[in-house]
Amino acid sequence: MPINKNKIVEKMYSNDAFSQWLGIKRIIEEPGKCILEMQVTEQMTNGFGIAHGGITYSLADSALAFASNAHGIQAVSIETSISHTAPVKEGDVLTATAIEKSCTNKIGIYEVQVTNQSEKVVALFKGTVYRTGKAW
Repeated sequence: MPINKNKIVEKMYSNDAFSQWLGIKRIIEEPGKCILEMQVTEQMTNGFGIAHGGITYSLADSALAFASNAHGIQAVSIETSISHTAPVKEGDVLTATAIEKSCTNKIGIYEVQVTNQSEKVVALFKGTVYRTGKAW
């Protein structure tokens, strides 16, 4: 159960089958900030026995989406990048923390840090969103 429940994020999440499939738990959701958590399952691992890079990317991308849209204006990503800094294994509990770095009428810039249960940084993600001007 989220600490701060945001109506927009609730609507987004209820229609987001992929985030639900990942098992994402919403911890904090507020304009410009979002914290999500999930556990890595066997189905998320690759041929090296570690989590597929798309797992941390997807978790961070969801945190970006929720943090940027919680302002009440529809926002879509226009550029993202990720650096994988440590391997992620089955059973790891990941936490993604999205923080807004800049927000104008049209563009928002966010940094997302993904850590494991030992608070070790496993990925660093940066995302830029286009704010459409259309209210939720």
